[in-house]
Amino acid sequence: MDHFLYRDGVLHAEDVAVPEIASAVGTPFYCYSAATLTRHYTVFDAALRGMDHLICYAMKANSNIAVLKLLGDLGAGMDVVSGGEYRRAIAAGVSPSKIVFSGVGKTREEMELALTGGIRQFNVESEPEMRLLNEVALELGKVAPITVRVNPDVDAKTHAKIATGKSENKFGIPIAKAREVYAEAAAMDGIEVVGIDVHIGSQLVDLEPFRLAYEKVAELTGVLRADGHTIKRLDLGGGLGIPYAHGNQAPPTPEDYGQIIRETVGHLGCEIEIEPGRLMAGNAGILVSSVIYNKEGDGRNFLIVDAAMNDLIRPAMYEAHHDIIPVIEPAAGAEKRPIDIVGPVCESGDTFAKQRDMTAIADGEMIAFRSAGAYGAVMSSEYNTRPMIPEVLVKDDQFAVIRRRPTFDEMINRDTLPEWM
Repeated sequence: MDHFLYRDGVLHAEDVAVPEIASAVGTPFYCYSAATLTRHYTVFDAALRGMDHLICYAMKANSNIAVLKLLGDLGAGMDVVSGGEYRRAIAAGVSPSKIVFSGVGKTREEMELALTGGIRQFNVESEPEMRLLNEVALELGKVAPITVRVNPDVDAKTHAKIATGKSENKFGIPIAKAREVYAEAAAMDGIEVVGIDVHIGSQLVDLEPFRLAYEKVAELTGVLRADGHTIKRLDLGGGLGIPYAHGNQAPPTPEDYGQIIRETVGHLGCEIEIEPGRLMAGNAGILVSSVIYNKEGDGRNFLIVDAAMNDLIRPAMYEAHHDIIPVIEPAAGAEKRPIDIVGPVCESGDTFAKQRDMTAIADGEMIAFRSAGAYGAVMSSEYNTRPMIPEVLVKDDQFAVIRRRPTFDEMINRDTLPEWM
């Protein structure tokens, strides 16, 4: 569910007409709904009711500080994967005791940052990382709380670029080596084992891979406890998919997912951590763009818009689908025709949709890309010296710019010439 609906023939974000925002900030821009973000958090929270749990929002999906503060104020923790994300979470007012540090390439500097500033736990992904973390913690006179991310070799049945739980992926430690790694951790004075971590991928639309992974984690919990380790937390990752194509079969609900958790690990008495990102933010955002030209080709027609692959790279990178709708609602029964929707970047990959059935949209009119709140703005760039586009947050009948569009002078003046030039 989201809060982007037509009212009197005009697309609204909650109670604000999208053209009103466009008049204030120009196109293209991202627009997020506070009501949708709030609803997604509360639905996930309710799905885990009765279990000791913490929802650690995977902020790589959308790391705008206003989004982080909104979710943090609701009670969310944060899953961070870099020192920069840690700093953003702190800037948004999130308690260090609710920040989990994930990622395969944590540096000494990032470890020092989190140990000094405070951290709930590190999700350790390799033996070399654990050894360095122990060294850094001892140097600082600290003890680093950790889970070890185990790789259960489970096929998440998702896009190859966002699968993380198979033996061929770079993430985690093979589950068969877990006892050996936990034994090494227990002998380290700078390390405190607090639990187990697992994450098998993103945009999962089938619950069975979760079940298989969590059953392996439950079995491992028993084995590690028998070895004398304290396993009080299970970080079960994220990855639950969202419906990018409206009208298609909906992915499993958070309630269904919560039931899988209860059935597989609910009996272990562990605090449950989950790291949803896409499901929290994806359908809470749209990308709004204006049509520059309608272009007729040789047997193919093109809608050239002012958003580009540098603004929303998912279609180019993942062949991802986004529903695309006119901001002004078409008349009932309006004729549709297949059209390619493309951006102005000088690459054929700058294509959002091929042969998509659309009603006629005139030059200067606007379209909206649905489900663009996750992995949209955070993956954007200034390719072709195109400014990063504004982000706008809507709440009821109010809207605010939460990241402005930079000027060209600001972009260009970041470059410096060497003295010898």
